[in-house]
Amino acid sequence: MAEDVALAKARAVVERAVRGESARPDVASFFDDATHTVSHVVADPATRHAAIVDSVLDYDPASGRTGSTSVERIIAHVEQHGLKVEWVLETHAHADHLSAAPLLQEKFGGKLAIGRDIIRVQEVFGKLFNAGTEFERDGSQFDRLFDDGDSFTIGQLEGVALHVPGHTPADMAYVVGDAAFVGDTLFMPDYGTARTDFPGGCARQLYRSIRRLLELPAETRIFLCHDYKAPGREDYRWETTVAEQRAGNVHVRDGVTEDAFFEMRTGRDRTLAMPELIMPSVQVNIRGGRLPEPEANGVRYIKIPVNAL
Repeated sequence: MAEDVALAKARAVVERAVRGESARPDVASFFDDATHTVSHVVADPATRHAAIVDSVLDYDPASGRTGSTSVERIIAHVEQHGLKVEWVLETHAHADHLSAAPLLQEKFGGKLAIGRDIIRVQEVFGKLFNAGTEFERDGSQFDRLFDDGDSFTIGQLEGVALHVPGHTPADMAYVVGDAAFVGDTLFMPDYGTARTDFPGGCARQLYRSIRRLLELPAETRIFLCHDYKAPGREDYRWETTVAEQRAGNVHVRDGVTEDAFFEMRTGRDRTLAMPELIMPSVQVNIRGGRLPEPEANGVRYIKIPVNAL
């Protein structure tokens, strides 16, 4: 088997942080009740440089109105702690919430980044929404497209991007110091894993991506993008470790085979309804969080394709 160079780079970053040879990031997390989404602010304690991961723009599907209540908490945190935003990171083109990336960039600057395979997602959904030739399907809406194993920095913190497809083709995890921001791959151990029935999703691919993430050191802190509170649990949680996932994830703990996971995941996916905000979310998020351009009357419109999914 060929050496996984990207994973080796990520392991080395975690190991240096665990040994105290490099800094551990400060992480502040913000839970959005309406979408069960967790956004994270990742900061270098030495330089106060920071990245914001998976921000949320409020959206009311009944009225079509947007709002900034969720992201204002992040803005307040950044300002209160005197952070300099270097990156606005997206783990993928979310189907359950709109990204607030443009608002954050307008306020703080920083580079907007996502995985390179967003181009595949843009191609599929550009056709679904009949976006036309004015919508570029080349990832140019983002400042940086990460490939598997790409390195980046947040101040003096080391970071590595890992391609972890399965939920969508473009999912990325970001390993920063001893922390991994894994998007929609894993949930808390008592809740399991993400769905794989969106266009381009694949249960077998997700299993391999997750098992790859679980090859990171046991001490790696894992920060999740969602929590739906497993039955019997009273509080929302979004931080776990590789060791906890390997020992106790109800879908993919050590000993669960790929075939068993495939049967469970595909069967479970057949029972799930589409996310309430999938149409506005994907339509906006493949544009880097930007709303569609106004039409002749000055109004922006979200398209809802009928009988297409």
